Amino acid sequence: MTQVNNHYSKRTVLKESIFHQYRAKVKKTKWLVLLTQLALLASSLILWEVAGRNKWIDVLLFSYPSKIIDLLYSKLLDGSLLPHIGVTVLETLVGFILGTLVGTILAVMIWWSPFLQKVLDPYIVVLNSMPKVALGPLFIVGLGPNVLSIIAMTLAITVIVTTLVIYSSFNEVDTNYMKVVRIFGGSRTQVFRKVILPASFPTIVSTLKVNVGLAWIGVIVGEFLVSKQGLGYLIIYGFQVFNFSLVIGSLFIIAIVATLMYQAVAYLEGQLARKK
Repeated sequence: MTQVNNHYSKRTVLKESIFHQYRAKVKKTKWLVLLTQLALLASSLILWEVAGRNKWIDVLLFSYPSKIIDLLYSKLLDGSLLPHIGVTVLETLVGFILGTLVGTILAVMIWWSPFLQKVLDPYIVVLNSMPKVALGPLFIVGLGPNVLSIIAMTLAITVIVTTLVIYSSFNEVDTNYMKVVRIFGGSRTQVFRKVILPASFPTIVSTLKVNVGLAWIGVIVGEFLVSKQGLGYLIIYGFQVFNFSLVIGSLFIIAIVATLMYQAVAYLEGQLARKK
């Protein structure tokens, strides 16, 4: 009996050792990837700075990092930058949340009613294939040149994609799980709540990642068309007055805020995966 216990104890210690080695390797790889990414970013910025200062590139068109930072800093000090950032971020968050919610609700409705799915299928296909920017003038005429048109543009881009992805995820759930619930007398509501929705959580969270980028596209395009404030407006204004440092600086800010939003969604995905 003692020998058996010793044998199991050694196996447990060995498993724990292998597990710790694996975690250390994963952590090391993660840090190596991060350092490589930072090195690539830093080297690109340094090369860009050197090329700009030595006139290897057209500074009027491409500017260079220190000039862009000086411009953004001056606008931050005079208080003219933060309102533009706040407007665009607010519009993006509203469009992001509404697009995800409306798309998810539509996917649930289509899954719930096969008749509705047959009715809406050709319309969804047509709307998905239609260039969304072409809808901009219709939104402007129908809703006016205001924030509603920008939100509508964002929804036009995010809702259909969300609906298609999540509905496809609902259909890919193993039917055997649904049969088990039905065998025990489960209703369609219970099938959805106990089987379909939990199985589709990873896809829904992944759709959030996609919608981060799509929401930014919708908002910036909308601001191109109608806005007098926001980062999209700054890009158009900078282009009109040939201030390309302002254009690239606005793109920098968009990239930073979009990255933060993406990382927040990735953190949520990790938390849900850990709980699961």
